[in-house]
Amino acid sequence: MPRAKKVTHQETPTMVIAEAPDGLPEVRVETSITGVLTADQTSNDDALFDIALVEEGQLAVDIYETTKALVVKAPIAGVNPEDIDISVNDDMLTIRGRRHGAKADDAAYLIRECYWGNFSRSIILPVDVRAEQIDATMVNGVLTITLPKAIKARTIEVKSN
Repeated sequence: MPRAKKVTHQETPTMVIAEAPDGLPEVRVETSITGVLTADQTSNDDALFDIALVEEGQLAVDIYETTKALVVKAPIAGVNPEDIDISVNDDMLTIRGRRHGAKADDAAYLIRECYWGNFSRSIILPVDVRAEQIDATMVNGVLTITLPKAIKARTIEVKSN
């Protein structure tokens, strides 16, 4: 049987309201990834797949650009800095982490909207950045990632005398 290789995909976050074990409504975000698989050179068959990733929330971000850097801000109150993983691979910034929530076993939730557990967000960067100079800080529950822009190559015109 030929091995399949993913060639395209699309992530779709959906807010789901479901009944929690205690009988009260629970709000969570599910991300579906839909894409096309294409088999390797031994077959030309295409297959569709749909995978639900229920255990991971999506991180909200604000991104702005200055003349020297891209800046990403994400509110992640309740997350320890050591529970955050930030990586840059080519033009993709990925933020992953885990929000540890206190479980109240003896309490009955009236409203449960906060997401506790793993979260991630991947962002395609619009410009090249200097990966070795990226800085991340967290102040008052807001993560700020500063990504210095790479120096663009420039063409120099040769002048004649």
